[in-house]
Amino acid sequence: MKTQNVIQVEGLTKMFGDFTAVNAITFEVKKGEIFGFLGANGAGKTTAMKMLIGISSPTSGLAKVAGFDVYKETESIKKNIGYMSQKFALYDDLTVKENITFFGGIYGLSKKQINQKRSELVEELGLVDVTNSLVSSLPLGWKQKLAFSVSLIHNPKIVFLDEPTGGVDPITRRQFWEMIYNAAHKGTTIFVTTHYMDEAEYCDRVSIMVNGKIEALDTPKKLKEQYKTDSMNDVFLKLARG
Repeated sequence: MKTQNVIQVEGLTKMFGDFTAVNAITFEVKKGEIFGFLGANGAGKTTAMKMLIGISSPTSGLAKVAGFDVYKETESIKKNIGYMSQKFALYDDLTVKENITFFGGIYGLSKKQINQKRSELVEELGLVDVTNSLVSSLPLGWKQKLAFSVSLIHNPKIVFLDEPTGGVDPITRRQFWEMIYNAAHKGTTIFVTTHYMDEAEYCDRVSIMVNGKIEALDTPKKLKEQYKTDSMNDVFLKLARG
């Protein structure tokens, strides 16, 4: 049986005046896949992600996310995805409990569901003793793991992670990726941007964007074979240099 595509993109383009930020990209992402979306700053990956999550309208091209059209069904897309940004994922001036309650409400959960999910989350993450502490008092690694868990609170089909492990220590990064694997194992599709090339190795497939275009897309193993190297960092550097 053919694996279901939960993201389908064809010729997707975004222009700002005469500048083409995303240039006719085409790809698909399968259900339960960990899909790495790589590129240097300014390559267009964040702009592309914004179109996919329904907060920026494409200039041209086609795209469906969780079966919904990015032009006409953005509200349906938002209900079926989770999103975690490196820069803004939780409210520092709210407690752990208040953050979970707030985002549970945003994602449309009932009070009963929120209470149940909150109990499960703080237990799983070992945050029972700090449930009533401000998020600002937590170490960055705990914040990131909590933010990821909150993005999954409504059991979305797809979770978009924008540089989720930026600035955290190697041990926390490894723990975070264990959480990603666990979510993918349960059938959640993970769409992740990262500038850590070693993390590309953890993905089922990766695309590499250069100047608004996808210049390579395959499994890490096949990309390393194609570019005759044992390092994804070398693959990236070769593509970036043209």
